Amino acid sequence: MPRNIWSGAISFGLVTVPISVASATEDHSIRFHQYHLEDMGRVRVRKYCELEDREIDQGEIGKGYQLTKEQVIPISDEELRDLPLPTAKAIEIVAFVPLDSVDPLKIGEGYYLAPSGQVAAKPYKLLRMALARSSKVAVAKYAWGGRERLGLLRVREDVIVLHAMRWPDEVRSPEELLPPQVELSDEEINGALALMDSMTREDLEGEEFQDSYTEALSQIIEAKREDREPPKLEEPESKPGQIVDLMAALNESVQQARASRGEDAEVHELPKKAAKKQPAKKTATKKTTKKVAAKKTAGRRPRSA
Repeated sequence: MPRNIWSGAISFGLVTVPISVASATEDHSIRFHQYHLEDMGRVRVRKYCELEDREIDQGEIGKGYQLTKEQVIPISDEELRDLPLPTAKAIEIVAFVPLDSVDPLKIGEGYYLAPSGQVAAKPYKLLRMALARSSKVAVAKYAWGGRERLGLLRVREDVIVLHAMRWPDEVRSPEELLPPQVELSDEEINGALALMDSMTREDLEGEEFQDSYTEALSQIIEAKREDREPPKLEEPESKPGQIVDLMAALNESVQQARASRGEDAEVHELPKKAAKKQPAKKTATKKTTKKVAAKKTAGRRPRSA
């Protein structure tokens, strides 16, 4: 069972819902320590006081804000916990919006909100059902870890989930990263849509959604533990190169995507740019000229000698 990391309440107008918070995700990454390569001795980071020139333990360490080079303002955990903010004790809902209106770039890690005790069961269910029926999400403010945050509340199965959100001024503008202006044909866009269609899935289950990096690290660690040669990286059949013919690359990608899913690999050629033809008016003009010339020839009478 996940450990509770915060307790408080959801403030929904005049309705209060006591809740406890637990992390909704797990990190299965392989962690490394630092070692001295010569003798494999563990390298550790020491807590060291510059003024007293000695190592100190965790109990002697606190937080502080450097006001100037010479002056530091100490801030205790109790002062952070008792900040004069309504959001220090509650997740305060300030608005309800459609989920599509929220930029995914602003959405961060997720937490499960569980009702705290029998008294919270009814208002918790009320908020959960209201969110589900409205097809909206709640935007809230809350204060954790020494700062006030913006959050998003939504329903996942039968539980309310809180997602940490970034403030609008924390999202950088992509203006400087925009690519140069290029022209795309309708055929190229339709080719990309055909590739998207061939790669569309109903869910995110399957081998392609597994953590291959962690699995490969585990194989290396196990091989070295048994004094075996670690597995070698398999060279890809085709190396990525510079795209010369975009339509050909799209067509081949569609075939590979369908073949990887066990579907019929036969794919009709994606539409190519039609060859340029002579304007119809010019052709018609030539035909008309020939007909007129023929009529003139037929209408002439032979001159008398």
